[in-house]
Amino acid sequence: MTSASLTLQHEAGLHARPAALFVKLASTFQSAITLTLGARTINAKSIVQVLTLGAKQGTTVLLSAEGADEVAAVAALRQLVENNFTQT
Repeated sequence: MTSASLTLQHEAGLHARPAALFVKLASTFQSAITLTLGARTINAKSIVQVLTLGAKQGTTVLLSAEGADEVAAVAALRQLVENNFTQT
């Protein structure tokens, strides 16, 4: 399992467009990918679960991936968050 702590800087947090971009990218990986906020862990490939997580600007979430491409998945998703959900 590969994990990383991510602090959300986007003004909307992980809601609407940022959540859609996150889920779209997460879904391209084979690994199981989760986000944890407090005691709640959700499937990062589910737009409904990501939206109901309620991660706001300044919140730190734990991103975890387990599977064949877990390192690449965490790296790509970390980059997306660090780039403030701007795709390059």
